[in-house]
Amino acid sequence: MDASSASYRSIFTSPPPVKVPYKATEALDDIPGVSYALDLFLASKMHESEDYMNQSDKKKERMYVATGYGLIQCVKGLMSYADEDLLAALGHTKQGVLIASQHRKKAPYLASRLAGYVVSSLNTTGVGFVRTMTDVERHAELVYAESLFEKALLGIVYSGDWLAFIKEALNMRTTITVYRTLYKYVCAVDAEYAAELAAKSASTSASTSTTASSTTLPPTNGAAASSSVPSSPYPPESPAIDPHFRSGVYLGAGMSTLILSLLPARLLNIIELFGYAADRAEALEILGRAGGWGRPVASGDTSSAADADDEAGPSVSTEQEGVRRAICDMALLIFHLVLSSYTFDGVDTRTAARIVKWNLKRYPEGVFFLFGAGRLALMRSQPREAIEYYTKAMAAQSQYRNLHHISYWEMAIANLALADVDSSLECWRHLEREATWSKSIYSYGMAVCLLESTAGTEADRKARVKEARKLMERVPGLRQKIAGKSIPLEKFVARKARKFLAQDNRLALPALEVSYVFLGIAHAPRRVVEDQMLPSVRALLATLADTDKEKDSEKAKKSGYWDDYCLARFLEGVCLRYVAFPDPDAVLDPAEIPRMSRDEAAAGAKAAFEAVFEHGPKIELDHHLVYHSHYELGRLVACLGDEAEARRQFELVLSGKYLEVGPSGKKVGKYSMENALHMRTQAAVEALHQKRL
Repeated sequence: MDASSASYRSIFTSPPPVKVPYKATEALDDIPGVSYALDLFLASKMHESEDYMNQSDKKKERMYVATGYGLIQCVKGLMSYADEDLLAALGHTKQGVLIASQHRKKAPYLASRLAGYVVSSLNTTGVGFVRTMTDVERHAELVYAESLFEKALLGIVYSGDWLAFIKEALNMRTTITVYRTLYKYVCAVDAEYAAELAAKSASTSASTSTTASSTTLPPTNGAAASSSVPSSPYPPESPAIDPHFRSGVYLGAGMSTLILSLLPARLLNIIELFGYAADRAEALEILGRAGGWGRPVASGDTSSAADADDEAGPSVSTEQEGVRRAICDMALLIFHLVLSSYTFDGVDTRTAARIVKWNLKRYPEGVFFLFGAGRLALMRSQPREAIEYYTKAMAAQSQYRNLHHISYWEMAIANLALADVDSSLECWRHLEREATWSKSIYSYGMAVCLLESTAGTEADRKARVKEARKLMERVPGLRQKIAGKSIPLEKFVARKARKFLAQDNRLALPALEVSYVFLGIAHAPRRVVEDQMLPSVRALLATLADTDKEKDSEKAKKSGYWDDYCLARFLEGVCLRYVAFPDPDAVLDPAEIPRMSRDEAAAGAKAAFEAVFEHGPKIELDHHLVYHSHYELGRLVACLGDEAEARRQFELVLSGKYLEVGPSGKKVGKYSMENALHMRTQAAVEALHQKRL
């Protein structure tokens, strides 16, 4: 194997043996085995991974085996969303909490804790208490926090009531507190190590300049770095802390801080009063340290220095890494490629591309990193390439059939981005038949694609409408709840389904509307937007114009005319906005020349949104169109360089004011997807300076 592959080649040539009998003081000897099992799991050998973890009859008492197996079952449960898998995962994570608790250092008695507040040397709390632990006890503290987090997450998903939500939220608080303490400990030890190095360097410099010029800092994690691995961009890390513990602390501290940074600003202000930080840039940097990916590139940075690092590999090789390094990589990919649907600040697809590329070299058949490659292609407005990666992900493994559902979901959206409703329909059919995440959304996706399909004869069209009606009748009754709350997207599709039935089997541009909701228009190739999406919108507008000229136009307008008109103008505005300003992550074909100039498209988009504002008061049901139009207009004018007007539009959405009045003259209360819109609008306000809108 050549030197260039040294950073990602596997360190395992055979399964590590399981040491028996098990002793709590030797718990860390199980880490190589857990690393091997995780390696198998990420290489899409799920059953082999589970079999290896199950080979020991004493696995329930082994701390790292219990938490490793619990993690695998947690992923399995969340992927399937089936009650039996969620319950099984809950059982394993509870076992992980119990075993970790048995390995933890016993908390001091109340008197000792009180004395510790007076005499710091007693070390009864915080970093001082962590220093008094053995290596096994520190790892037990880490495993305890991980298992508690997994248990809380599964509990919230499975229980579906507010009481359980509150209970698990308290567990989350405990988890965050443990991670914060452990991270402070790691920082303190590293600071002491850096001070020692500085003192040695100063001493050496004073004795001889020649020696000082040849002195180098040891590589990250205290290991000898391969010549093919870049030097670490981070401060020196103390070799006194083993890489497995370090990677776990980075994962926990980074993830907890990142999750807090995603909360609405009004909640963040309250949380910060209790001493919890929510620095997103710091969270991403911490997660990147486990793999040595370097400091995050500032959004909007187009300097040559930043571009030069696009192909750079990580500074931590597989020989140096901690057991949780790959999980940190996956957490970064989830943020940059999935959560970027709801936020802008800190999103860096170039870093995501580096992580995906390196991990696909390491795991060519790794289903999770093939998913990442697909999401990256979709964000770059390359839906055809995305479909290829999702197809490879399905071919890579058949052991966890539920993982295929992720591919079908993404392919359904990618096909909508290509305006290919027939291919999207097949994906929704697979999901409706097999998946359990949201039967309501799957059924609605099938229905709208059936309505929009133009294949076959008139008899085929009538048969599709009949099938679509049956599906629409089922949609409202298929809704689910999480933590006692309805899922916003399910509420939206249920309202649209009821509207379809009330309007005698009719909806305006339903597939294109779904494409907007799932960011299909945002990630569509510009040629598809111009040649297929815009013509369908303008065809509807032409039909509505003909209706307006009819003698009984007032009667026609009472049956959803203005809802259809405002939806068409809104979608027209969105399409024109992406013609003028494609998504900032889109990879454009330099040979492709837009059919209209940027100024022409931007002016058309602005006029379309203003038409929605003008006729918004006449809307009967789809009141959300007005609020989404203000949001999209804000993004448009931000791209045009008018940040003040963009901020004004965003603040209108966030103000809670009634931006339109219903036909009855009464103010309209909540509207569809209000919370999601507020989240995206707040994210847009925070990212105005980053030029990513």
